[in-house]
Amino acid sequence: MGTKSAFNWITLWASLLFVVILGFSRLSYGMFLPGIQRVIGGSYGQLGILGTVNFIGYLVGTLCLSPLISRFPDRKHVINRMTCFLLGLALIGSAFSDHFTELGLWRFAIGILSAFATVLVLSIAMDAVRPAERGAASGLIWLGGSAGILFTGLFAPFTIGSSHLQGWRYAWVAMGVFGVIAAFGFEFVTRKRGAGKIPSQTESKPRNKESETVYRLLLNPKRLLFLIASYFFFGWGYIIYFTYLIPYLVGKGIPSLYAGLIWSGIGFAGLFNGWIGGKVIDRWPSGYTLASGLTLGTIGVSGVITNNLLFTALGATIVGLVSFITPPLMTTALLRRHVPHHVYAASLSIATAFFASGQIIGPIVGGVVVERYGLQFGVASSAIFMAIAAALAGLYGQQQRKLEICDLPLSG
Repeated sequence: MGTKSAFNWITLWASLLFVVILGFSRLSYGMFLPGIQRVIGGSYGQLGILGTVNFIGYLVGTLCLSPLISRFPDRKHVINRMTCFLLGLALIGSAFSDHFTELGLWRFAIGILSAFATVLVLSIAMDAVRPAERGAASGLIWLGGSAGILFTGLFAPFTIGSSHLQGWRYAWVAMGVFGVIAAFGFEFVTRKRGAGKIPSQTESKPRNKESETVYRLLLNPKRLLFLIASYFFFGWGYIIYFTYLIPYLVGKGIPSLYAGLIWSGIGFAGLFNGWIGGKVIDRWPSGYTLASGLTLGTIGVSGVITNNLLFTALGATIVGLVSFITPPLMTTALLRRHVPHHVYAASLSIATAFFASGQIIGPIVGGVVVERYGLQFGVASSAIFMAIAAALAGLYGQQQRKLEICDLPLSG
């Protein structure tokens, strides 16, 4: 089966799935926190722990997926099908939570399922795209997450407004139904075009040797270590921002409509980021490109320090435009370029595990800072870790350049 351009039915349905995988299942929690607190109770620090529980599930999922793919290399499409349908159902189930523990269990399950779905949907969709256009295709898929944030913010008055106590429940049910529909659509187009039947290239290689190859690539300071470390600190920084931004705005007395519009602004800007970032990484596949977006993102999240609504909103838009979707899509695209095809899914899974580890630490650290110094300083602390991620991405770009210089005599 021949490969396709970046724009095709498979990447379209993959993008719709990412509306659910990223925008709805993971980041909507931060948007709904004020409404959830009114119904279930607890401090923002305690509710932030449920964000950590979600990403513990995400880490467990990524760690389990790599050996699962190695054990069943030709069953990615089957695992993905079950995962995506269950993710939609788990969102619906979480809407009926009445207690802290109950919601925590649902968030844990959603974390596992979204980890599986993130890697598998990307892997299956990328197999169907021509190599030269995979950055653009990755951008198209990741912008689905931005669309999810955009729609979540538009309905803020009905989900976090004090007059709509149960609004977040109805929203999660609707999101879950959309997820089931998107899972059906992706399954239909991949089965119709045969994309689920990608021949495996792992059968001839011992699995322990494959695992050794993956870790040697990812943890080698002369190869991909700085990229993976940048991904880790990005996960740490961005999740603090997305968990506590809306509670900070609501705590300042900003109307839910305006808070929702700021949230939607991140998603709307991210729609452009997904496409532009994909095209840019195809043309300049470098750590320097990634570092540029993360540096601007650091400036964006620092907007809350000004204590000015306009600068906070502009900062949120910058985050959406250059550093929300950029790091995940660029990391996946760079990995696709620099690891062998037969270990790409395993490599992406392990890289995502580092990303998830950062997301686990982020809400804990953010919660401690919020409890001690307040929401404003808690949100602003994300800039520290975004800056570290930018510096590490720059080091990866420097390492890439050294490798290219070393390879010049070989190619000449």
